[in-house]
Amino acid sequence: MKIHSARSEILVNEVIFTDGQPGCGKTLFASLISTLKRVELYNFTAEIENICALNYLKKIDHDAAISMLKIQMDLTLYELMMSRRVNFRPTDLSSAFQNPHLDKYIQRLFFKGDSLVPNKIIQNKPILHCVTHNLLSYSKPIFESFPGKVSFIEIIRHPIYQVIQQSVNHKNWMKKNGTARQFHIYLKYKNKQYPFWAKDYSSEFLKANHVERSILDMYYMSRLTTKNKKTILSKYKKNILTIPFEKFVINPYPYIDKISKLLGTSKSKSTLPEMIKQNVPRKKISDSIDIEIYKRYGLQKSNPNYNEIQEIELRKKIVYKNNIKDKYRNMLEEMIIRYQNQHKILL
Repeated sequence: MKIHSARSEILVNEVIFTDGQPGCGKTLFASLISTLKRVELYNFTAEIENICALNYLKKIDHDAAISMLKIQMDLTLYELMMSRRVNFRPTDLSSAFQNPHLDKYIQRLFFKGDSLVPNKIIQNKPILHCVTHNLLSYSKPIFESFPGKVSFIEIIRHPIYQVIQQSVNHKNWMKKNGTARQFHIYLKYKNKQYPFWAKDYSSEFLKANHVERSILDMYYMSRLTTKNKKTILSKYKKNILTIPFEKFVINPYPYIDKISKLLGTSKSKSTLPEMIKQNVPRKKISDSIDIEIYKRYGLQKSNPNYNEIQEIELRKKIVYKNNIKDKYRNMLEEMIIRYQNQHKILL
């Protein structure tokens, strides 16, 4: 007789995922969403991503994946309510010191916890907030784990902005011990290691340089996500809100209202100050806030004498300096045209 994993009682009342490809602007959105009433400080949750990855790879049973997701998300919320799982490194973007509700997380350190936490959760109805990378395509087990309690904010962005950050990532990963700080599931091909999401193009991935790998990832992941939203995730479409970065930063108000409605919450007094801090709304898409971590990941400062199209062309020149093959240049140009046409960006 087969034994099935189970977890009948859960603590999570509601959970929101801020998801998208690297370089899409998730930290901007996560910082703003965390100011909404009842929404908790956001957490990067590699554990949840890896459970979904193992389920996608059929390395664990589906019922085991669902049980593990329930446990992990319950544990994350449980520890947040006592500030056991709160980042107090002052300079990190996900730090409590960067959150307008810092006092709440400090106070929790000294409140009684443990057995009192479930009642606090029932009383306060906190919304667990997870920031993830490319998770939507593999998210079916999450929706099944918490029926009616899961929302995804899918952030999409112009490919030329994303490819610059992803290229920096891949360049760092290709160095000796470069993947030691990457907590994804990896697979092996001819004794070489590659990330699980590249399994359908692993041979090409391993031959490519750091920019070509970025283009491959963006190309295939965007297609997989679009396909899965129309098929296996179609029944959850009312719980998935897709937001183009460019439209949001120019006019964020309609999207903030949509997010609030999706979560059954509202803006707080901290929302507007956070918008000002993140420089939204902004006059120009490329007017990002100037902080050190963004510079490390390839941020190019906006040129006040350039229009939006010139900013795009500048970034194309930076990417195409990296000796990439025509095939990958064409793939990137295809993604750019498709994105601009579909979302009416820069037309």
